[in-house]
Amino acid sequence: MNPLIAYLTAILALGIAAQWLAWRLGLPAILLLLAFGFASGQVKSVDELIDSSILLPIVSLSVAVIMFEGGLSLQFKELKTAGMPVLRLVTITVLITWGLAASAAYWILEFERSVAALCGAILVVSGPTVIVPLLRHIRPSGRIGSVVKWEGIVNDPIGAILAVLVFEAIVHQGAEAAGPSVWHVVWTALVGSAGAVAAALVLLQLLRRFLIPDYLHNPVILAFVLATYTLSNAAQHELGLLTVTILGVVLANQKSVPVKHIIEFKENLRVLLIAGLFIVLASRVSWGDLQLVGWHGLAFVAALILIVRPLAVFVGLAGSDMKWHEKLFMAWLAPKGIVAAAVSSLFGLEIIANAERLDPLLVASARQLMPIVFLSIVGTVTVYGLTAAPLARRLGLAQVDPQGILFAGAAPVVQSIAKAIADEGFRVLLVDTNYPNIAAARMTGLPTFYASVLSEYFHERQDFVGIGRLLAMTPNDNVNSLATIEFSETFGRAEVYQLPSVDTSSERHESSPHMRRGRKLFAPSASFQQLAERYARGARPKKTSITEDFTFDDFRDRYGQSALPLGLIDAAGKLRIATVEMPLEPKPGDKLISLVEADASGAGENANPPQASAGRDRE
Repeated sequence: MNPLIAYLTAILALGIAAQWLAWRLGLPAILLLLAFGFASGQVKSVDELIDSSILLPIVSLSVAVIMFEGGLSLQFKELKTAGMPVLRLVTITVLITWGLAASAAYWILEFERSVAALCGAILVVSGPTVIVPLLRHIRPSGRIGSVVKWEGIVNDPIGAILAVLVFEAIVHQGAEAAGPSVWHVVWTALVGSAGAVAAALVLLQLLRRFLIPDYLHNPVILAFVLATYTLSNAAQHELGLLTVTILGVVLANQKSVPVKHIIEFKENLRVLLIAGLFIVLASRVSWGDLQLVGWHGLAFVAALILIVRPLAVFVGLAGSDMKWHEKLFMAWLAPKGIVAAAVSSLFGLEIIANAERLDPLLVASARQLMPIVFLSIVGTVTVYGLTAAPLARRLGLAQVDPQGILFAGAAPVVQSIAKAIADEGFRVLLVDTNYPNIAAARMTGLPTFYASVLSEYFHERQDFVGIGRLLAMTPNDNVNSLATIEFSETFGRAEVYQLPSVDTSSERHESSPHMRRGRKLFAPSASFQQLAERYARGARPKKTSITEDFTFDDFRDRYGQSALPLGLIDAAGKLRIATVEMPLEPKPGDKLISLVEADASGAGENANPPQASAGRDRE
């Protein structure tokens, strides 16, 4: 077997396995990716199979795709509340981080001054390779998620260009001699930014005029991204990171061409690339590298986490409208990623290549640059990966398994179900285009939004904090199906539900195929029309505590087919929704919510089961 093919296959398998295991264990995926990569490196190093001259370009192109996808995730609308903090973080905080990190490298690691400055510039960057997976794990609420995302993605090209400026000063033996080169970098960055906007406009024209067939959209755009990155880097080292990020931002914020399918493709590609890159990165770190930096390296990483980041954030955000607990969370989140590794490898190797005409102390420091950056990546990812989510929950900035429900539709029967759930302490939100329904729901005290559940207006203006699932319960089956598709990205496919279209299990009677539908609510007979008819006959939600003395079988014997189970609240306080595929099986300690006919035995809202000796429901 070809060793390289076997290695690449193993990398892919380990990457997917690490992310799946992290999902099952509730851990940040990056931690397991690093662990798997480090372990694989002890068996077979990637350097034994792939030469650095080939590996680094592959890493660079992969990072370009990830940065482009990061740009696609940046929406200008998020800057309405996060704009000023983001501006401060990518300017003031970046400069403070650079200065403090460079000072730490000089005093703790005893780096030569210019290499210390280069190390500080490299460690400014964070990036979507680490921020996006951590945000998925932390699930921050409110604007803090937008602030973290914007800072993590925007400061990557800023830090890379800053590192280029310092590198130019190093190779030209001083800032004065490097003056023309520095101005060249700045000028090239400005021209490159304008070129990225122009490239995006050209691409949009091609898409708008249907000059690219649909099936070629993703391949053409991927080629466009890589070409833009390569041409930019040909003009100036690491300028490509800036241009592809701008390209993604422009495409994401224009309104003339739909790009959702492009975003989905790049998100899937990002998962594979991040998995492969982190495992390859970690596999290149050996025990010898860690021994080279020694305890000084650990002290340096501790300084980055405990001193540099907190000072940079609190000074940078001083006087802003961010609250203290938001600043505290930001001060404890600055993981380093693939971009830092790639830039340090590139510049470290180039300094070593010019060793003959450079100061020996400078070259000696440059040899430690890659190991210390790798150690910083492992250290920051480990610390923040394990502690950021608990801290966010402690500060009230993260959603912990949100149990609330977004109801698409606000018909009277939907209002009654939402009210029964809201009375148990769960957040609910009803959205509908039928104003009489919305007005009636407001009269009962239910939170509402007068708009289409599919409208961009609704998505931009509504906060889904505390809401973790969608129940599509409008009279229109197509709207229900589209809503489940739309919100599957927000809540996940397992938490989007819709009413069956008709009283049948056959898909021939449904207006949307199974793969384009959410999970079927309640029972095959629970179409909107039949629920509305039940409600008109007097059926109302009823809550029943299941006990050892009054089991679910007893409940069925008492109410028979007149009761339709809707959901239950288990002993841990978690809300579960009844579906056709997975009917409820309430156990003692659960509270069952069902729709019960008015003439059923003991029917009535919020009724409970009888005592062992009683023959009627108790309040």
